[in-house]
Amino acid sequence: MKKIFTIAILALVFVGMGLPERVDATDGYFGVGYGAQNKGLAGAGTAWYKNGLINGNPAGNVFLGKQYNVGFEIFNPNRQYTITGNPSGMQGTMGLTPGTVESGSKAFLEPTLGANWMINEKSSFSATVFGNGGMNTDYKTQTFYDPSSTTTGINLAQMFVGLTYSRKIAEKHSLGLTALFVYQYFSAKGVASFAQMSQAPSKVSGNGTNNGTGLGIKLGYMGQLAQGLTLGVSYQPKIKMAKFDKYAGLFAEQGNFDIPSNWSVGLAYELSKKWAILADYKRINYTDVASVSNHFNPQTLATTPLGSDNGPGFGWNDINVYKFGVEFSGNHGWTLRGGYSHSDQPVPTTETLFNILAPAVVQDHLTVGFSKKLGTSKSAVHFALVYALPGSVSGYNPLDFDATQAMAGHMVPNQTINIKMNQLEFEVAFTF
Repeated sequence: MKKIFTIAILALVFVGMGLPERVDATDGYFGVGYGAQNKGLAGAGTAWYKNGLINGNPAGNVFLGKQYNVGFEIFNPNRQYTITGNPSGMQGTMGLTPGTVESGSKAFLEPTLGANWMINEKSSFSATVFGNGGMNTDYKTQTFYDPSSTTTGINLAQMFVGLTYSRKIAEKHSLGLTALFVYQYFSAKGVASFAQMSQAPSKVSGNGTNNGTGLGIKLGYMGQLAQGLTLGVSYQPKIKMAKFDKYAGLFAEQGNFDIPSNWSVGLAYELSKKWAILADYKRINYTDVASVSNHFNPQTLATTPLGSDNGPGFGWNDINVYKFGVEFSGNHGWTLRGGYSHSDQPVPTTETLFNILAPAVVQDHLTVGFSKKLGTSKSAVHFALVYALPGSVSGYNPLDFDATQAMAGHMVPNQTINIKMNQLEFEVAFTF
């Protein structure tokens, strides 16, 4: 039976490598957590090995023992933008149609897969497949008046395959290294109006799906500082990805879209055999990637057009993320979880125009979850519910100005743009 389980999980991993993963924004465009158990804690757990198989701290896997995990997530992102103020109609401006428009594509299914094998008492090997992040919008309107498309939006998705070696360096201290294979794809529609601002006008919009791959690593340490108190640290350097050549006129650096570096440090304190509290700090360095962090400045488009090395991006800032979780191991095989996560706002008020396409403005998450052992074996079922509270950012349209003020030589913004998002996630998983 164990051999059958091993063959089955390996088959799922290889099948999973061919599945597209589509995740919407939570911590910017990273997931708030990974796997049902970790999501129930709002992603806290850098120092808590028990829930860390799916993209957790790689140092913790050596404490898991043999384990297999299969999960399925349904998530419902709700995104919209609101334009206030009529277009000026001035030559050379791009005033947007007033009103509120909601994005379609509101339900997605995503699998997660993982397996951990003990090499010996001091080391383990793991294989996982999971969606790391992404952005998606699908507005049923010609937001930017692109005559070539009746709809507007983008679709960015990322899938990771992780191979982890974890080793004890002392009785309650360990190190871990994950080798990452990354596949991502992107498409854009309805933004051909920006071609006049690009150094490669034919590579801005409507060129179908473009994919790329990359290789990276993730490092981790976990160790007990005192009785019941554990420290965890993990670091993932920037991952260099193949460029999106079909969109070399949209993204800065001729279609470059690398994955930014991020790191986290956490503490886990076991109050008793039943209660544990967790706290994490995470840093995501979006400024590593020009196409994500470069600002949109109409005044410099003549010298730094779209697609150039210093061309406009989404204008995102680096963010700090704070995560807190509580886990209670009750009677009869039940474990209950709850969590809260808060992040900085990645989108400045000056960058709402481009971020109509990627309204990743949620900052707060509330989560609950539970696990139930199945019989006397190691098998269990896990459940998590994540609610990303509504977030919004308002700013001006930098491509439209008040006509009367412009005639007097004063370039006063004429329209405001409000982007808004919330999200609901449900995940169920099984370990055996």
